[in-house]
Amino acid sequence: MDKRKVIIAYRRGFITIQECAQILGIDSMQQMAGMVNDPKWSEPKRVLTRPVNG
Repeated sequence: MDKRKVIIAYRRGFITIQECAQILGIDSMQQMAGMVNDPKWSEPKRVLTRPVNG
């Protein structure tokens, strides 16, 4: 499973921090907190496009 998806699920409140760590196989809560707060693991930006009226 993609680590980013697991962290996003935690940020959205679908799973707890302990469940997130367990899924990712992380023992240290300090390491887990570092991953959750790292912007590298944030949701990808969505580009919104508007239809062009022609």
